[in-house]
Amino acid sequence: MTETSIPRAEQSLDEEETATLAVDGDDTEDDDTEADDDAGTAATGGRTKKAVGEGDLFRQSEIAADYVEGLLDILDYDGDIDELVAAGRPMVEVVGERLQNLVGQRGATLEALQELTRLAVFRQTGTPSRLLLDVGGYRANRRKELAAVAKNAVEKVKEYGEPVRLDAMSAFERKCVHDVVNAMSGVASESEGVEPNRRIVVRPAD
Repeated sequence: MTETSIPRAEQSLDEEETATLAVDGDDTEDDDTEADDDAGTAATGGRTKKAVGEGDLFRQSEIAADYVEGLLDILDYDGDIDELVAAGRPMVEVVGERLQNLVGQRGATLEALQELTRLAVFRQTGTPSRLLLDVGGYRANRRKELAAVAKNAVEKVKEYGEPVRLDAMSAFERKCVHDVVNAMSGVASESEGVEPNRRIVVRPAD
């Protein structure tokens, strides 16, 4: 297959918008639990988000699905694309064979594609998007894996009473771990370090 390039949301992006493409989330200093939710806000240069209705959310998922469909056509990949709204956020799921290259190592390519897709939505709507893009069920499978990692860390903390530091993770991965730990008693989680080496520490609750 001849060399192809990933389409940009627009042919020209200003410096502020281009800088968002490498960002997974707007993490706070000590807490990533909302990092993935806030990832779409950077393209607005920090402007205040406005409330988005259910119809607007579905419109975002439709715009995103059209963008992803164009991407698949350019790259000559086959995949079924579903757009939906779940848990108060727009989602696009791509299902098909030979999609691993769109996921990349530990989901790195998927995260970049998600940022491009969020930017495409923003350029059409003027609204920062919390769109979640999944390819080949990667995120669903990764959530299960991270739930097991989180539970194992919690067991060690409860058994030995010492903090457990996990491997560096993306904002999406950290949020999955935070969600599991926060649902358990006697333990707490926090993040430390800076990207791309930001990690979670699971510790006994104060």
